[in-house]
Amino acid sequence: MRRFLNYFLSGFLIVAPIGLTIYILYALLRWLNDLFAGLSFDVPGLGLVVAVVLITAVGFVAKSFLVRPFLIITERLLHRTPLVSIIYSSLKDLFDAFVGDNQKFNRPVLVRMSGPERLYKMGFVTQPTMAAIHRDDLLAVYFPHSYNFSGELVLVSIESVTFLELPSSEIMKFIVSGGVSRLG
Repeated sequence: MRRFLNYFLSGFLIVAPIGLTIYILYALLRWLNDLFAGLSFDVPGLGLVVAVVLITAVGFVAKSFLVRPFLIITERLLHRTPLVSIIYSSLKDLFDAFVGDNQKFNRPVLVRMSGPERLYKMGFVTQPTMAAIHRDDLLAVYFPHSYNFSGELVLVSIESVTFLELPSSEIMKFIVSGGVSRLG
């Protein structure tokens, strides 16, 4: 079962950014068709079982050393195509941040917000230094929104940050649940 889950996650990391990129482009083309010519075409959706099987199959095939070069070539092509590269790379980075080998949300922090009242927000360090913009005193912290899959990125002073010694998954669950789930 663990191997199945591993193949599924590998397939998901490949299929999700590509699938969402294709969907966004499809929606854009469909909107343009409707706007200019009133043309409409339907693509039947796949069932949940078929999607799970296909994603798992892609993960299984992707683990093959023979397929890896084709994936690299396809990814390079997607990165070089205008418009597609913006959508694909953004989605791929987002999915890799949550599930990939290079997870970005692995350093949970508690940040004291400015003001006289003692307000704190929980988030995740995504960049330990902002030297690229000549601000070594700042770091990048991502604050997920509760009950949503969005958030905001805020550059905060290092003095305002307390690193938490808790698993990232528990902090994310706590934030996304609006503080309802228990910590620890």
